[in-house]
Amino acid sequence: MTGPVQDASTQLVPHPERGAILGEVHARPFSPLETPRRLLHFAFMTDSRQAAADRAALGRFCAERGVPGPLDEAKHHRARFGETSLRWEQHSEFTTYSWELPGADATPFLPPTSALPHGMRGLPQPGPHLVAADLHLMPAAAEPDLGALFDAASLAAALVDNGGAIAATDFRAGADGFVRILVLDRELTPARAGALAQRLLEIETYRTLALLGMPESQRIGPSVRSAEETLVRIAGTMTQTDGLAADHALLDEMTALASKLEAEAASSNYRFGASRAYDNIVQQRLVAIGEQGHGGWPTIAAFLARRMAPAMRTCQMLQERQADLATKLARAANLLRTRVDVALEQQNRDLLAAMNERTRLQLRLQQTVEGLSVAAIAYYIVSLFGYLAKGAKDTGWLKIEPGVATALFVPVALLGVWAAVRRIRRGNGRED
Repeated sequence: MTGPVQDASTQLVPHPERGAILGEVHARPFSPLETPRRLLHFAFMTDSRQAAADRAALGRFCAERGVPGPLDEAKHHRARFGETSLRWEQHSEFTTYSWELPGADATPFLPPTSALPHGMRGLPQPGPHLVAADLHLMPAAAEPDLGALFDAASLAAALVDNGGAIAATDFRAGADGFVRILVLDRELTPARAGALAQRLLEIETYRTLALLGMPESQRIGPSVRSAEETLVRIAGTMTQTDGLAADHALLDEMTALASKLEAEAASSNYRFGASRAYDNIVQQRLVAIGEQGHGGWPTIAAFLARRMAPAMRTCQMLQERQADLATKLARAANLLRTRVDVALEQQNRDLLAAMNERTRLQLRLQQTVEGLSVAAIAYYIVSLFGYLAKGAKDTGWLKIEPGVATALFVPVALLGVWAAVRRIRRGNGRED
């Protein structure tokens, strides 16, 4: 039988990341919105240095107005300045500011954004400006003429949130630089209105971020096409050239092409991967708002599928072309290296055959020299023996003529020298 359950906070050692993990699902919660309301939403591209400077600037901005600023390392913060509220968020490569303003005017998007009071003018721009959206949440008592309010050629409108509201936009930046989004509240609660507004703003933000991959694809597209043409030319040249010099030249060209391709792929893969991730978020938000057709206009999802999907497919196709080209280039390089290796082996075989022939000739020459050396050494020995025989004759030790003795000694000298040379050769052979 177990004892009473003890306080886990005092008995268990938590994982160092437990707090962050538990808090992640509660990060960036939806803020309730009362109808009517006006939201001005901005997004800026920021790196780590710009993000830190922006957090510090926001902290000073809030402190000057007697409002708590963001905590150190905080990624989101909400502050209220009278009737205006600010929602600030930092992401991996961008920062957003969402200003919530009163929207009592019954006419959509009036007063103009230039006349709206918000504190963005008192904050330094944290980085390059990318997104500006003007979302107007109004009662749906009298639906305006959407075709007159927006550009009818690119208008998307739909019933959203199970018919609780009508959302409409043309995704076009007006003269003031803002993309306008109209939300007509039919039966939304403040919580549902806040969630819907945030999702619509996220769709606008993430679809813009996703399209950042398009300029990158246009930048590297000609280079990839040129690399493909170069690879075709190299592959054709491989079947027409012969010789190590030509193969080495092709291999050097192929190596340079592979290095260039890898450098471009490394620089573009992040952007293409980010675009794909942002596009997935857009698709998730489109599912979350629950669109239904309205007034014969295309839904937001249908509009983006027709206009945004081709750009995403272009980025994906170019990334696949890069990967496919790298594979083909590696295969061609391996074939060329194999060809070079075979040629080198053939060259080495010919070189070894030539060395063997030279060794054989040297052996024959050595044998010839050895034969001559036997005769020469025997000659010197016989000559010495002749002097010895003459001396012996003069002293009376030798009874026969010195010439006869020298002639008889010649075969003995030859056999002795030959035996000695043969013995020396065998001794050297055993040592080798």
